[in-house]
Amino acid sequence: MYLIGIDLGTSGTKTVLFNLEGQALASHTVEYPLYQPQNGWAEQDPQDWYDAAIQSIKAVLAKSGVKGDEIGSIGISGQMHGLVMLDKEDQVIRRSIIWADQRTAKECVEMTEKVGAKRMIDITANPAMTGFTASKILWVKNNEPENYEKCRHILLPKDYLRFKLTGELATEVSDASGMQLLDIPARKWSDEVLEKLDIDKSLLAKVYESPEVTGSILKSVADITGLKEGTPVVGGAGDNAAAAVGTGVVRDGKAFTTIGTSGVVFAHTSQISIDPKGRVHTFCCAVPGCWHVMGVTQSAGLSLKWFRDNFCCSEMETAKGMGVDPYYLMDQQAAKIQIGADKLLYLPYLMGERTPHLDADCRGVFFGLNTIHTKTHMLRAVLEGVAYSLRNCVDVLKEMDVNVNDMMACGGGGTSAIWRQMLADLYGCGVKTLENREGPALGVALLAGVGVGAYKSVEEACDATVKIKGVQEPIPENSREYEKFYQLFLSLYPALQNEYKKLAAL
Repeated sequence: MYLIGIDLGTSGTKTVLFNLEGQALASHTVEYPLYQPQNGWAEQDPQDWYDAAIQSIKAVLAKSGVKGDEIGSIGISGQMHGLVMLDKEDQVIRRSIIWADQRTAKECVEMTEKVGAKRMIDITANPAMTGFTASKILWVKNNEPENYEKCRHILLPKDYLRFKLTGELATEVSDASGMQLLDIPARKWSDEVLEKLDIDKSLLAKVYESPEVTGSILKSVADITGLKEGTPVVGGAGDNAAAAVGTGVVRDGKAFTTIGTSGVVFAHTSQISIDPKGRVHTFCCAVPGCWHVMGVTQSAGLSLKWFRDNFCCSEMETAKGMGVDPYYLMDQQAAKIQIGADKLLYLPYLMGERTPHLDADCRGVFFGLNTIHTKTHMLRAVLEGVAYSLRNCVDVLKEMDVNVNDMMACGGGGTSAIWRQMLADLYGCGVKTLENREGPALGVALLAGVGVGAYKSVEEACDATVKIKGVQEPIPENSREYEKFYQLFLSLYPALQNEYKKLAAL
């Protein structure tokens, strides 16, 4: 038996075929466009997702030589929070408003007024947020009433793909958690929120646990792809919940840090824990009956990319000549500078911040610039500033009694040995890397295996497939030195909070 994991991302859909040991036998990605009709808007065409999935499924079967009837089950991971609306003919009404869209500030105020700020956090575990799905539904209701009138079904991106593959209208708890319509403690749609926002519950799909079978491949899809008709498709998971399974973060004490464009600290918990201040997200996770808590740093890898693009042209040229990644050379440069970058700190708030400040107005800062500082000092400060911000996320989790003693490193930034060492020193625990880097696709493939009995549980699936490549342990003297600068880092945002507001108002 083989398993397929489909990861519907923002830039493209990646399909990977695995054996039961978790080895990727074939992988294929198909990209598609992002539409930005106005500043701050972000949309995609759901048909592009379906076309990409069909192409990539066909490609992995062809590359691997595996026959369709050897595929035991399929799981789907996806970008969260996107709004897909279908009419009575099950046709898409308008392009999907995706997670990155920021047009719904007024609707978030409306949601808070109608539900109540505290009640919103009590039920949905998060304050009203522009990125989440509920505010997008209200935006269409307020601004495109003719489209809202036509709407008969509301789906998330991966659940639209499921519908096209199986004909079933279904979602699962981890992705549904990001809609702000789910009662997170109870793991079901919130009648209270739906009534207060005047959203008809019949528009929403049935909610499953992530490893549950939700449908099976249609004959029409089997004919196009080479899959077997009736192949089971499980609930799957939102992208971060899928990555958690793919990295083995499925028990208490386990967590991962992803450094991509943004940075994420994601921790598993078997007991629900909600931050009353709304600084971190609490969602249902892909392990039945469990949750995860997630802190987000908006400009993690983005800070380093910004620095590279604007200040490291010579490194980029040299790297090109050597046939290596510019970030490899930048790491070597940063390693020459001591901890604290000779008293230079960086606040990584290029795009505002989510955890722990929830402040759209804060901006990046170099603090302590002196004539002794060089470009390399600034580079070191950027790496450290992002690491301090991620440690800040971990501290919030500890406040909530979600303790971490086992950390994985993922994402592009996770390949940097110097960054991983900074995290280990600041977290005070080992930071591990994995042999398999397929994260979300592996995660939903394992959920697919659980759904058809190939593994007894999600935990057992991870034990059988997730292999540790290496670990960087904290260096006690480094930890002590970083702590001094980290405490100063923590004091800078409160000192600048009001000044950020004045800057935004200029």
